[in-house]
Amino acid sequence: MTGTDLVLRSGRFLDPATGDVVEGDLLVENGTIAEVGNVGTVSAEVVDLGGATVVPGFIDAHFHAYSTCLGGLELELRPLSYVAVNATLRLGAAVRRGFTTVRDVAGGDPGIASAIEERLFVAPRYLYTGAALSQTGGHGDPRPGDLDLCFGHGHMNEVVDGVDDLRRAVRDRFRQGAHAIKIMASGGVVSPTDPLRVPQYSAEEIQAVTDEATRRGSYVAAHAYSSEAVIHAVTNGVRSIEHGNLIDEEAARIMAEHGASLVPTLAPYDSMSRRGAEAGLSAVGQAKNAEVLHAGRGAIELAARAGVPVGFGSDLMGDLEDDQLHGLRLQSEAQTPQELLRSVTVVNAALIGRPELGSLDVGTPADLVALSADPYEDVSVMWDLARPRTVIHGGVVVG
Repeated sequence: MTGTDLVLRSGRFLDPATGDVVEGDLLVENGTIAEVGNVGTVSAEVVDLGGATVVPGFIDAHFHAYSTCLGGLELELRPLSYVAVNATLRLGAAVRRGFTTVRDVAGGDPGIASAIEERLFVAPRYLYTGAALSQTGGHGDPRPGDLDLCFGHGHMNEVVDGVDDLRRAVRDRFRQGAHAIKIMASGGVVSPTDPLRVPQYSAEEIQAVTDEATRRGSYVAAHAYSSEAVIHAVTNGVRSIEHGNLIDEEAARIMAEHGASLVPTLAPYDSMSRRGAEAGLSAVGQAKNAEVLHAGRGAIELAARAGVPVGFGSDLMGDLEDDQLHGLRLQSEAQTPQELLRSVTVVNAALIGRPELGSLDVGTPADLVALSADPYEDVSVMWDLARPRTVIHGGVVVG
């Protein structure tokens, strides 16, 4: 996305990569930051910030554009036309909240990516993995154990077993433009037959996936809750751990030793505890959710002490997607304001291999959020939509 020239006047420009604040103006040319400081008279659209604090656009590293409900066969098998239209609404809402980049870690395809690139609808920068890979009976297998059903793949998950079939599936995802690969490496809340803590996929299967991704210059993200599942994943080459609620000090240490990052997702557990029953969460899912509900904040603290980079993800399914910013409030209970802002900008930008998206340096994309207060002094301004904010994506003010 590339906008016309734009000048932001009378702002405070806070770069979380350095902690520096520059007061004055910011010039955008062709969607890129061209100057920060005192910008003279130029022929451009002007936005008067009135002293607002500008930070890089937020990055959600665990987004689900293709989610239409909380789980089950309906999630996987609704007509793709419906799923895609629903995705445009979810993506548009995300960018208007300030998330100018999202990483979709269970879904996405070249069609919706092309529509975003051609600006057919308002959306963040969109990185996708395609359907997540799950073993039979794993977190991505939606079949209840008491029904005789066939299921191979849906819009968000594909059941693939065995080294050769996994290599083929990974190669096909990269053929279709996938940014990274997502696997299910432990049980999950909404899946019907898998215990939360048990590692999924064999070491040989995970190694096959990570080998293919590494040779492609990419990486693997793994859904994993428990210490045993996390250790199993990272020691076999996984570099992005999603959730990680039930890790211990040893798992955090091993993550750090292997250069893995943690993408905590606190929002869905809180949302499901408050709204899950009305949104269709099964009794089994509600019981699993209770097990991980209060553990995520401690996992963030353990990871940070061990030196693991801690990012941010929302992971909200179905009607719960409007709690996306609520995830920032929850994560603020485990981090300082400076750490939280870095998680949702600098750390996530490094994780996805786009460090320029977490900076306000000249020459970087003009993905920005203007907040009505300094988030270091009043962190609630990051999630409080009752207070004014201006979102700029690729140099364009998002309406």
